[in-house]
Amino acid sequence: MQYRTLGRTGIRVSPYALGAMMFGSLGNPDHDESIKIIHKALDAGINVIDTADVYSHGESERIVGKALTGRRDAVVLATKVSRPMGDDPNQRGTSRRWLVRAVEDSLRRLDTDHVDLLQIMRPDPDTDVEETLSVLTDLIRAGKVRAIGTSSMPASDIVEAQWVSERRGLARFRSEQPPYSILDRGSEREVLPVAQRHGMGTLVWSPLAGGLLTGRYRKGRQPDAHRTRFGFTHLTDERRLDAVERLIPVAQEAGLPLTHMAMAFAISHPGVTSAIIGPRTMEHLDSTLAGLDVTLTDDVLDRIDAIVPPGTDVGRLDMAYDPPAIERPRLRRRPLDERAAA
Repeated sequence: MQYRTLGRTGIRVSPYALGAMMFGSLGNPDHDESIKIIHKALDAGINVIDTADVYSHGESERIVGKALTGRRDAVVLATKVSRPMGDDPNQRGTSRRWLVRAVEDSLRRLDTDHVDLLQIMRPDPDTDVEETLSVLTDLIRAGKVRAIGTSSMPASDIVEAQWVSERRGLARFRSEQPPYSILDRGSEREVLPVAQRHGMGTLVWSPLAGGLLTGRYRKGRQPDAHRTRFGFTHLTDERRLDAVERLIPVAQEAGLPLTHMAMAFAISHPGVTSAIIGPRTMEHLDSTLAGLDVTLTDDVLDRIDAIVPPGTDVGRLDMAYDPPAIERPRLRRRPLDERAAA
């Protein structure tokens, strides 16, 4: 296992990180099986586990906590907060009021006194970034958090946060967690270069493009029931399916399963520290681990570039983040009276 440094933190991490989103009612409700999957990943040399309070409403964190009994010191434990955890409007976001409680709740579920990496799970437009960085700095000083990071943060927000940290003497975001795969290369334009410029590590999510790069989803086939129950439209997007059909021969001619080529692609970018895998079953884990040592040649990477040009997305992931300026019509439409007057 060739370990990499997470940005400039000095923390050494494996090129694959184990994502825990599928552990619990959202994916695999069998705690014992999930724990066996975690242990096998650790035995294979993976030393990063990434979870979140919102995954199965805390169940994922509880499973990870049980799995790490006696093994906590050997693991770089990462979790995420800020997504809604209840109907109360204050049980979400990045305010001091909520972050302090959210971290305490996560520590209790994870059965640990600290997390190695606490990440803000998507920006909170209603909270000043200085407020957020201030409480995160206090959590670091209290010994409850070792480093802080972000997830799905636009490049402009990353730069603003770095500027605020420098001007106010606050802790800096040390990592970012963007989506990144052969089909989702938009982060190559700004997010990955900006993260590199500011010494941030990246733990990229969905390197298999939400399942499309496993080869299980092809043109003319129906997605399985597990996926369709979430209403994912990216699995039936004709543009994405067409790209998969063109990528499969590239993998075959390289003598690789499509999954292995996709994972090797994700970790080949110099701005990527680790790619997060999210197995639901032991079979999923075994098939992914089998490609851990795969390295792609320049010829293969050139052929991939010809199918999906650098810096472009083919369609979009359903789980991709839309900033308020895109999501909220009132932020991109002048009031009707102003439009009429014009």
